[in-house]
Amino acid sequence: MPRSQIVHENFLRRVAAQDFPVGKDPVPGLSAPDAVRLFRAQCLSRALDRTSRAMQKAGQGFYTIGSSGHEGMAAVAHALRPTDMAFLHYRDAAFQIARADQVPGQTMTWDMLLSFASSSEDPISGGRHKVLGSKALAIPPQTSTIASHLPKAVGVAHSLGLARRHPPEHRALPDDAIVMCSFGDASANHSTAQGAFNTAGWTAFQALPMPVLFVCEDNGIGISTKTPKGWIAASMQARPGVRYFAADGLDLYETFKIAAEAADYVRSRRKPAFLHLRTVRLYGHAGADLPTTYMPREEVEAEEANDPLLHSVRLLQQAGALAPAQALEIYTETLDRVTRVAEQAVTRPRLQTAAQVMASLIPPSRPCKPSNGPDAQARAAAFGPDLAAMAEPQPMSKLLNWALTDLMLEHREIALMGEDVGRKGGVYGVTQKLQSRFGPDRVIDTLLDEQSILGLGIGLAHNGFLPIPEIQFLAYLHNAEDQIRGEAATLPFFSNGQFTNPMVLRIAGLGYQKGFGGHFHNDNSLAVLRDIPGLILAVPSNGADAAMMLRECVRLARQEQRVCVFVEPIALYPMRDLHAEKDGAWMRLYPGPDQRIPLGEIGLHGQGKDLAILSYGNGCYLSHQAQAALAAQGVAARVIDIRWLAPLPEAALLRATQDCDHILIVDECRRTGSQSEALMTLMVEAGRKSLARVVAEDCFIATGPAYAATLPSAKGIEEAALRLIGR
Repeated sequence: MPRSQIVHENFLRRVAAQDFPVGKDPVPGLSAPDAVRLFRAQCLSRALDRTSRAMQKAGQGFYTIGSSGHEGMAAVAHALRPTDMAFLHYRDAAFQIARADQVPGQTMTWDMLLSFASSSEDPISGGRHKVLGSKALAIPPQTSTIASHLPKAVGVAHSLGLARRHPPEHRALPDDAIVMCSFGDASANHSTAQGAFNTAGWTAFQALPMPVLFVCEDNGIGISTKTPKGWIAASMQARPGVRYFAADGLDLYETFKIAAEAADYVRSRRKPAFLHLRTVRLYGHAGADLPTTYMPREEVEAEEANDPLLHSVRLLQQAGALAPAQALEIYTETLDRVTRVAEQAVTRPRLQTAAQVMASLIPPSRPCKPSNGPDAQARAAAFGPDLAAMAEPQPMSKLLNWALTDLMLEHREIALMGEDVGRKGGVYGVTQKLQSRFGPDRVIDTLLDEQSILGLGIGLAHNGFLPIPEIQFLAYLHNAEDQIRGEAATLPFFSNGQFTNPMVLRIAGLGYQKGFGGHFHNDNSLAVLRDIPGLILAVPSNGADAAMMLRECVRLARQEQRVCVFVEPIALYPMRDLHAEKDGAWMRLYPGPDQRIPLGEIGLHGQGKDLAILSYGNGCYLSHQAQAALAAQGVAARVIDIRWLAPLPEAALLRATQDCDHILIVDECRRTGSQSEALMTLMVEAGRKSLARVVAEDCFIATGPAYAATLPSAKGIEEAALRLIGR
């Protein structure tokens, strides 16, 4: 017999016999009507679990992680406000149901069953995944809760104080809100969780507002691996800056009392707290998982005997709120009703085509207040003597700094964040003076944790800010790439465009640094970014393009709610010369604040028809050098700056190369997994015949004199071009 059926029959038998597990008397705090409402939410959560398994067995339901054993989260919801953003553990159906009871017009039975059935009418994901979430309830959907949502919860908490001082146009949360995020005891060990706890404590230790409530639902096991007894309490009780609370999640009354105390502490003190909630896990981990295959049967049965719904019936009786017979009637009526509704839910339409599935990859545009550009007086005050310097060509780092200044003057909701971006002005000086111009609220020196940096950006976006986080070097992104892949980029997809994470992530990257680093500071692979659906990847090659492309990325994030990654070639930050020392040919004038390069617009340099060289970033710089050398040999070449690497501007590239005899692709990334593979495929599929590519070797980058040995060179491009055209 399935464990779910055993638990169900045990409940019916024991309530009828008034055979309840032993527990404490109900503590004051919950009124009788509220306690009954929470019990109804618990019963609905349990009924949905049972029904989802029946749907799955009948082939009408799909991936399922149940909430049975965690129904005490209904009391946590009751202790919070519906305007407190909640990032939920996947076992928190009872929380969402109880919160819906706080908001008029919100019911969960139909909505959740549509989600279980993967119906396209599912109001949160549109049939893309079985997720908890609701726009009306301030619950962004989570597709996995292996702690990946904790950094952004910390980010949202930080945004609340920032929004008081600098209210953004699209502000979503009230001043007195707090943020709640819940997770399991196993997930608490994840480095992402530990980073979030540390960041919250680190912030609060400095007396900065951090109103976040961490809720650990401790059922003692992660899939099949036990959590050592006492480990969560031992590791969190003395955490600096984070107040520890503990409650028995099997006890509805105690859970509400302690959760209310924790929420009041967070709300009034604007400091983080950790609520350690004892739970049990019924039915196994997920789907058809059988706990008796990795746990002794006696232990499984002991957990089942401690069913939180049995505790709730006992407590309600002791409090005089509900008789056991009435509780049993609520339970059976709820199960019958859910079964009937499920019969209708499985008949509703489902997604059928690729176009339907992909429709939410690109979020909807949102209206923004029109901007007339930065205020002239404020601009003069911010730039000072730099205004006069704009009359002269400058290297990329300077033009990016000016572009960031103009953007922050124009859009008050922009906030920069990252390691050393403030006082120091960045490792390469790109953010120099920005903190003195705009203050530490908007140019935030973070702790050294890339997951927390990106989480801060994601969280700020949830509350209407336009974050521009910086990752100091491209190789450092790998410490935190799931914050982009698994969180920011997937949120509109799994919320049917209702929740978004607009941002512009700046990364200093790629190779060719002569005197610094080796492979950890020179990373010439963009593969991890290129295959994230919906993400925009931009790589400029010169300062003017960089300024105008950055403005376009800000527009895309601000108006179209896109996630943009802006990779700035480190070696080109200071680049002044192109062909000869002190020729200054790679510097550019600063383009006016209203100038930008639209997404998908490529750069065309030269009209030669013998050869088209396709490149970007450092490769574009080297291709210009090769172009001059080829011209001296009678080869008329054009250089095409791709600029936008995801999505590739395919139509523009085909138009720009259609009248050329030969096409040479120059890619500073490695042979395997580089853009060159997609570009070659594009050209072959378009029927182009004479093709070749110059790429980096499949190797990490060395430091010292061999810094460029594995990378394309101007001479190598010239030689490859001559071979291609038959000379």
